[in-house]
Amino acid sequence: MSLKSLEAFNAIIKTGSATAAAKQLGLTQPGISRLLALLEEYIGFQLFYREKGRLIPTDEALTLVKEVELTLMSVDRIALLANNIFHSNLGQLRLVAPNSFIAGPLADVVTDFLQKHPRVKISLDTHSPTRAREIVVHRSADCGFIQLPENHPGLICHHLVSSNTVCAVSSTHKLATKKVLSCKDLGDEDLILLGKGRNSRLQIENAFLRDKIPMQVRLETHTVAIACTFAKRNIGIAIVNEMLAQQYASEGLVLIPFTPQIVHEYAFITSAHAPMNRLTEAFYQHCKTYFENKF
Repeated sequence: MSLKSLEAFNAIIKTGSATAAAKQLGLTQPGISRLLALLEEYIGFQLFYREKGRLIPTDEALTLVKEVELTLMSVDRIALLANNIFHSNLGQLRLVAPNSFIAGPLADVVTDFLQKHPRVKISLDTHSPTRAREIVVHRSADCGFIQLPENHPGLICHHLVSSNTVCAVSSTHKLATKKVLSCKDLGDEDLILLGKGRNSRLQIENAFLRDKIPMQVRLETHTVAIACTFAKRNIGIAIVNEMLAQQYASEGLVLIPFTPQIVHEYAFITSAHAPMNRLTEAFYQHCKTYFENKF
């Protein structure tokens, strides 16, 4: 039993003739007749009889009408679903990223993507870098964002965006009007730094060591948000990722470039054990375009 035979049967029911059904389906009248004959051969009984030039359905045919219509409607729904999947208009995307990245630049990226794909659902989660790697490797998440460098053999990393390092300074601080701040400028200042062990933290410490300037770390934290909050209250000067700190810049807090330049690089990560599905690929391309235009 073919789908085309069912379509021919349904068209004849609705139009009352093979000629009209052929016109509706864009086929020839002999073509419609052949499809009807194949269907009758398959099911083993006659479906129509002729009366005054019209094809009249038998009682058996009328019994089949509703089920045939439901079947054809199901096929249409499958076609629509497949089309939505093809154009990434349907599905659920699971992603993992650092909390500060989600609250910062990723918020606009996700919002814009959801507006363009209203039937897509997104699950956002945040974990430590170690845990995030494993979640993506084992495909518990479709994709993620991580700070480079990254060399996990189970991940595919697509470089996405780079960000410089800045000093978050209270607008009332004596250095707030400086165009650039160096290690020498910060030698006598209380500092707010993100937790030890980060690659960027090591680069900051090495910069001070090279210039033989002691660091006066007054407050340590693990988020850019907290660092900027205390910098705004003039507890110290926070040395932070510019891209993540931009959302906290206000009348009470200014962001001043830090020298030497320290670059923070982020990648879009997926599992090396399977290719990206269409929705993940669409989201990746969306992210890539957004960051290329924004930064």
